[in-house]
Amino acid sequence: MNKLIWLCVFLSLLINSYGQELQATVNINHSQVGNSNQAYFKTLERSLQEFVNNTRWSSESYGAIEKIDCVFILTVNSYSNNTVSGSLQVQATRPVYNSSYSTPILNFNDKDISFSYIEFENLFYNPNSFDSNLVSLIAFYANVIIGLDGDTFKQNGGNESLQAAASIVSLAQQSGAKGWKQGDGTANRYYLINDIIAGTGEAYRKAMYTYHLKGLDQMASNLEMGRDGIYESLKQLEALHAIRPNSFLMRIFFDAKTEELNSIYSGITDKNKKLVVSLLKKLAPLNTSKWDNL
Repeated sequence: MNKLIWLCVFLSLLINSYGQELQATVNINHSQVGNSNQAYFKTLERSLQEFVNNTRWSSESYGAIEKIDCVFILTVNSYSNNTVSGSLQVQATRPVYNSSYSTPILNFNDKDISFSYIEFENLFYNPNSFDSNLVSLIAFYANVIIGLDGDTFKQNGGNESLQAAASIVSLAQQSGAKGWKQGDGTANRYYLINDIIAGTGEAYRKAMYTYHLKGLDQMASNLEMGRDGIYESLKQLEALHAIRPNSFLMRIFFDAKTEELNSIYSGITDKNKKLVVSLLKKLAPLNTSKWDNL
């Protein structure tokens, strides 16, 4: 009997270590609505973290060291009768080969968050239905993170998860909740996934692959080759700029990468540096003061 129990425990640990894709931290800042509902928000925070980390979001199996580190920061602006409104900052990183460094792949602030949550209610994800705005919000960003991460390792490697995110948007549009429709603004969930998987997003996805696999991942063994890969990725983004100047995807890219690019090229000598600086000013003109200091 003891052997059977230990076998069950071992199989459970094995299943749990190979499956779920995300290693998420959820933080809720509710200071704007006071401290009278601390228990509610602590329960919500714990529930969301367990939901993200214990759900298997795709058909891929991830080992413990392969899980994607991400952070969900919910800032609550209002709370009444179990309805929460505010903004959600979603951040995700990916390790760089042969280094202790993790590179940001997404840093997005969704400013139009609203959902209902009853304390201690169970959260379940069904990819074929819209069950609640909270579940759809978290499921959408979980799939976007996994999809973008997949794109950094293989050309179009995130197709499955990005298509799943698009399906979530489609189902959620019937709910009437904000952020899921084309008419809900120009920087919402609809545009985020639509622009990534549409034809114009091809250059962005190609650049994500080149920047990471041919750029950052090469830098530990060959610094010049790594910088060449990053330069190539910026030229790929230039193709997107030619089709759609100042696009939403360009902002998404540089919201994640500006500080990193500044660190890579600051104070160094590189054969392509002048071309890189010129491209950066063209692709991300709002950061020109930073590029000038390179």
